[in-house]
Amino acid sequence: MILTLPRRIGGDPLEIDLDRNHQIVIIGANGAGKTRFAMKMAESLGVRAFRISALKALYATDREDPCPTSIDATYHRAVSRMPLLRHDLKGEFDRMVALLLGEEMLRLLDTKYADDSKPASRRLPTNLDRTLRRWRSVFPGNRVLIEGGRLLFSRPAGQDDEASENYSPTKLSDGEKAVLYYLGATSLAPKNSVIFVDSPSMFLHPSTTRALWDKIEQSRRDCTFVYTTHDLQFATSRANSATIWVKDCNPVTSEWDYELLPTPEGLSEEAYMAILGARKPVLFIEGDGIHSLDAKLYPLIFDDFTVSSLGGCDRVIESTRTFNSLRSFHNLAATGIVDRDRRDEGEVEYLRKKNVMVPDVAEIENIFMVEDVIRAVASHFGRNPGAAFSKVSRTVIRLFQADLRQQALQHTRHRMKRLVEHRIDGRFATINSLVEHIDSLAETLNPRGMYETLCNDFERYVSEGDYASILRVYNRKSILSESHVARACGLRHDDKDAYVRAILEILKENGETASEIRRAIRRTFSLE
Repeated sequence: MILTLPRRIGGDPLEIDLDRNHQIVIIGANGAGKTRFAMKMAESLGVRAFRISALKALYATDREDPCPTSIDATYHRAVSRMPLLRHDLKGEFDRMVALLLGEEMLRLLDTKYADDSKPASRRLPTNLDRTLRRWRSVFPGNRVLIEGGRLLFSRPAGQDDEASENYSPTKLSDGEKAVLYYLGATSLAPKNSVIFVDSPSMFLHPSTTRALWDKIEQSRRDCTFVYTTHDLQFATSRANSATIWVKDCNPVTSEWDYELLPTPEGLSEEAYMAILGARKPVLFIEGDGIHSLDAKLYPLIFDDFTVSSLGGCDRVIESTRTFNSLRSFHNLAATGIVDRDRRDEGEVEYLRKKNVMVPDVAEIENIFMVEDVIRAVASHFGRNPGAAFSKVSRTVIRLFQADLRQQALQHTRHRMKRLVEHRIDGRFATINSLVEHIDSLAETLNPRGMYETLCNDFERYVSEGDYASILRVYNRKSILSESHVARACGLRHDDKDAYVRAILEILKENGETASEIRRAIRRTFSLE
């Protein structure tokens, strides 16, 4: 079946083949009109559409889904023909549980009064059986029983007495209710329907979400699932999905600006979708997005960007290049930030031309050690800025002096590696010419000469007290601790974490000191 998508601003509506796409993900920025877009899709499908929302189900309202296939409509039909069902239940969650129990009772009555000539299929598992079995697989150890026509739950044995008592579904946690609702509601969807799921990760722990929906999709292979989500991890977990990017909508004309996403070569799907979920230019950074200093600092410095952590520097460089090559599709600009590490001026200039920013310090730790940052923090905590910086700079220069030759060796090694890669990546007519070329590399590249030059430069930085140049070349992860910068700035605890936390808190407060720190850090990228 070919589904024509809603009307499109400035073009013809796009189409999706539902026979080939059993997973559809709708993403977009807040206010772009994703939910309205999904509702319009559902309206065009008529009775094939089946809509579910855990938020709507768990927090009952008087608003009902008018679609004939909805849980609300199914419940009203069941009440009219089943006197055993309560007719005053509100909310999809309670009505879903009632429908499962009602089906169970009908099956039991049917089985009881069946004669031996009836087929054995009457005793096959019910929707309630399947739902509870799958629910227990998510929450192992929890007990479920039916007593007096009611569904009851209890926690695993060994917990406190109160928790071990039987209780109704209303006493489940929101996460437990959501899993029960998703499992039960999808089991009630008509055959071959298109199930629209609003925020599929709502109330769910990240470790549960992917496995749960994999299980649900496998149990309803006859159905197509349409997810509207902000959860990028979940969106990228739907590996074979068609992804619709909703950019904007005109609510008056019921038209949308949207695209079907191409596969972005060289760019992770998660990074790609993260960008499409935002309307600001994009900043790719190193780190894991949770624990790294990059992820903690850069969103507070570059608040005019959408910041996305990609891991290593190679992924940042490649993703920036790839994303900008797709500008004709998404009209968004991407910038990257990588540590300077041991890159020479040629490498730095090359990266900057590719829209990858490189700071004038060796690595992220050194950004916290910039002179104007130290002065601002010291002043904030009532210390003399000049005295604090003088104390820290003397310690850093002393550390660098002791480490000078090892640092020069590491820089030489890095530069030799880059030069060898460049020199060998040529074309040679014969094996002899390649061998001769490689034999001459040591003399041509002159690593000892480069090492001695670097040593001389580094010794000059020490003798001249050139703190800025030292920060530019000094790779030492422990510099925040060993410099005792926290104590010099007047912090109670003399450790790296206390100093970093202090700067992050100042930036979040967004006062005058925050502005000073922000300007100082942006200057390391030549942005001020």
